[in-house]
Amino acid sequence: MQDIVVATGNKGKLKEINQVLNPFGLRALGQSDFDVPEIEETGLTFVENAILKARNASKITGKPALADDSGLEVDALQGAPGIYSARYAGVDACDADNVAKLLDALKDLPQAQRTARFQCVMVYLRHEADPVPLICQGSWEGYIDFQASGDNGFGYDPVFVVPEKNCTAAQLPPQIKNQLSHRGQALKKLMAAFAAKQNGQ
Repeated sequence: MQDIVVATGNKGKLKEINQVLNPFGLRALGQSDFDVPEIEETGLTFVENAILKARNASKITGKPALADDSGLEVDALQGAPGIYSARYAGVDACDADNVAKLLDALKDLPQAQRTARFQCVMVYLRHEADPVPLICQGSWEGYIDFQASGDNGFGYDPVFVVPEKNCTAAQLPPQIKNQLSHRGQALKKLMAAFAAKQNGQ
């Protein structure tokens, strides 16, 4: 197994990433295993933040690094919470705080006006100074429910309805979520890019 350091301390995210990477002989290790400090996300886009996080992890560990920046875009909120999804209800907010703030912001809107999508931008750096990072992006369309449902997943999963499954992301089995999700899509594109490189394409 080749080790890749992932710029996250989120165990749920790390588990999802490993489920996709392991069959390729890659093992994702969290940056907290290497005492990598969190870097301030000063970028104004998902791409900028993902590059910042990957470069920081690679610089401190000397290993290839993978980082993603992901978030929820709600059309009725002009794309908010967007890059601020993890700290929507404040810097020290937990998932439940963020979900509560979102439901409150949308409380007067009917289902037709609650459209949303998860976005994920994933960046892979071979080393800190990699001039050509691999960048892959995935989107997952749905809408925001009126209350939370389901015990799987994390973040906004309990209120994000997946129309084709008629349930929230938190009600999906992990393997189904990984096939459909924004992060799963971005990872699949990344793996396709890895495979192409290995085959000399």
